Amino acid sequence: MHSPAASGAAVPGPPADPVVAGIDVATAAVRVVCVNARGAVLAEGRAALPRPVRDGSGRSEQDATRWWPAAAAALRRATAALPARGAEVCAVAVSATSGTLVLADAAGRPLGPALMYDDRRAAELNRAAQRSGAARWRALGLTVGPTAALGRVAWYARHAADFPGAARVVHTPELLGRRLTGQPVAADWSHALKTGYDPRTAEWPAEVLDGLGIPADWLPPVRPPGSRAGTVCAAAAAETGLPAGCEVRLGMTDGCAGQLATGAVAPGQFVGVLGTTYVLKGVTRELVTDPAGAFYSHRHPDGWWLPGGAASTGGEALAHRAAAHLPGLDEAAAARGPASCVSYPLRREGERFPFVAGAARGFLLGTPADDADRHRADLEGVAFLERLALERVRALGVPVTAPLFAAGGGSRSPLWNRIRATVLGLPLQVADRAETASGAALLAAVGTLHPSLEQAAAAMTGEGYLIEPVPVEKAALDDSYAWFAEELAARGWR
Repeated sequence: MHSPAASGAAVPGPPADPVVAGIDVATAAVRVVCVNARGAVLAEGRAALPRPVRDGSGRSEQDATRWWPAAAAALRRATAALPARGAEVCAVAVSATSGTLVLADAAGRPLGPALMYDDRRAAELNRAAQRSGAARWRALGLTVGPTAALGRVAWYARHAADFPGAARVVHTPELLGRRLTGQPVAADWSHALKTGYDPRTAEWPAEVLDGLGIPADWLPPVRPPGSRAGTVCAAAAAETGLPAGCEVRLGMTDGCAGQLATGAVAPGQFVGVLGTTYVLKGVTRELVTDPAGAFYSHRHPDGWWLPGGAASTGGEALAHRAAAHLPGLDEAAAARGPASCVSYPLRREGERFPFVAGAARGFLLGTPADDADRHRADLEGVAFLERLALERVRALGVPVTAPLFAAGGGSRSPLWNRIRATVLGLPLQVADRAETASGAALLAAVGTLHPSLEQAAAAMTGEGYLIEPVPVEKAALDDSYAWFAEELAARGWR
């Protein structure tokens, strides 16, 4: 986010220089960002969290009692750094990792460690959930994977005797929401998705819960992201520096919040996030399901849908090269032009998007002339996967409008951006500040600083900069893409 002129009328009534705060509870830290109605960042705060405890059995746990102290500390640092004259936080929203939850007592106190988003202890229970709710999941276009939170809730139910006083399962934002407001708060339908909530029918899956032995009263009520959850109570105000009466709004998962922060919030808009792996996320008016299971949809705060999928390759394709060498390789690769060989730089076993193939392996077609040629081929290979992803989405009847928003660490490479734009035949709109906390702040701004999410995004997300395709390289890259796609088909992976 940055500070372009606002578009869309502000809702009257808040302070003279109103500010909203977004809270991002990540794996190792809580981060807070405070922004005004134009998206200008006025203050930030951060506090560390203990690293999750993981073992070889697939368990992944974190001390949930540390979430609130860390969030309160990050908020104190951010609110203390706000300009003294007139800036006051009028709303706050929380985003966290998808599927992280903990069993709590009636007062909302954790009864043990949180079970993290990547905890696999309930893989067998998730397989049972997939079978018992097969028709529901098929209609929703969702697969209950081995790390789904639904199975972990069933695991809690199987071990209820070990947790005296168990009353409710809470995701990270609900635990923090209760501390902020002093009362229980609803879950948003984004954080609740992997716990089994069906946003298509707006209900918890009773047939699945019964089959798994999950008490229905353990699960929270669910409302749309951006909904008003309550106001900051006096106790929380004293701990955080937030004003008492500040609105608390429901957030979304980290991936969804990051998408909103790019400005991709309206139907037809998509963002390609090039981090360690490649993720494509977008907005559609109707729910679109993928028979191959390569992508699934969250629900948009306005009732539309957010289809997306995550590949098994991306920025990690370059992990074997020293970071200090990458600028020089980029420069040499840019000078030489399109690669003489074709790379599928998959550094792990199996692909999950845009096609599902457990047998997939990386490959190299042809012999690179030198290190720069091979580097260029790896960059092109990820761009080919991105093109395949967009073709997959369009084949399912999903419109994709130009430009494609771009975010993630890979979007900081001018060469990679030019390659991607040329391979796709689309301009890339590189986002200024596609961060989870910024997306949470956008949700806090809906109904407080701006009437709608679309208007908030237009006013508060920066324009970034546009990368156009390179016409003179288009034909060579099209030929290499055809070779890439033919090889995938020949190997039976798509």
